[in-house]
Amino acid sequence: MSVTKVWESRITCKTETINFGFGDIYRYRDLLFLFVKRDFIAFYKQTILGPLWFFIQPLLMTLTYVFIFGRVANLSSDGSSYLLFYLCGIITWTYFSDAVNQTSTTFTKNAQLFGKVYFPRIITPLAVVITNLLKLSIQLCLFGFILVIYLVKGEQVEPNITILAYPLLVLVMGMLGLGIGLLVSSLTTKYRDLQFLIQFSVQLLMYASTLIFPLSSLEGKFRLIILCNPMSSIIETSRFMFLGTGSIPYYALLYTAVVSIVLFFFGIFVFNRTEKNFMDSV
Repeated sequence: MSVTKVWESRITCKTETINFGFGDIYRYRDLLFLFVKRDFIAFYKQTILGPLWFFIQPLLMTLTYVFIFGRVANLSSDGSSYLLFYLCGIITWTYFSDAVNQTSTTFTKNAQLFGKVYFPRIITPLAVVITNLLKLSIQLCLFGFILVIYLVKGEQVEPNITILAYPLLVLVMGMLGLGIGLLVSSLTTKYRDLQFLIQFSVQLLMYASTLIFPLSSLEGKFRLIILCNPMSSIIETSRFMFLGTGSIPYYALLYTAVVSIVLFFFGIFVFNRTEKNFMDSV
């Protein structure tokens, strides 16, 4: 009498033309949690100040921007405090830039791990984005604490109801950063030069955004050029939500959302195709 074996799971090669792997992500959610925990702890492990670096880094950068662009260059802050103006932008931008820089090295950084055991490769860059989301949440607590101090002091700060939509901005940023990171990561398996250019490119993109100056200080073609940067509308909108300064550039925000969605799905598509034979080129 023959006995039919029933396997709990079967590992096969992906043959579908389009397979975004969302089902695999759900099945391996415990592994995703472990990667997030690993990346989060590794951020401050073996440091003297530990988790305090989550607060120290944005504060130091903010104070530098306040001195250089606020006091020395005397750039506009739309009437709000320089500290709040730059801190809001820096926290928002850091989430995006870290997502791009850290996910762009997924294949090269995890080549040994990928060659030893099977799991959905998309788990590793997704864990990076979620880890940075936790970091963003902690830094928003710092920003909220400083914002309350300014409100108590009677400073000109006007948070409004649109702040409830801030999670949507975070979602768009996460999709944008993950999409770009996946594309760069896929290309670096053959063109290693890109991993040296990506950090410089992201830094250059920062100066072509509304992080340093408000959108209201720009006119004509310069305003249009800056709004071509998808992060410009997100930074401008986040300041309007928390500080009540500036405005929400709705058309630019719609453009950012479309670009983010397209890059997100295209990045996953290219990443999954590269995953099939990346060990031959890494």
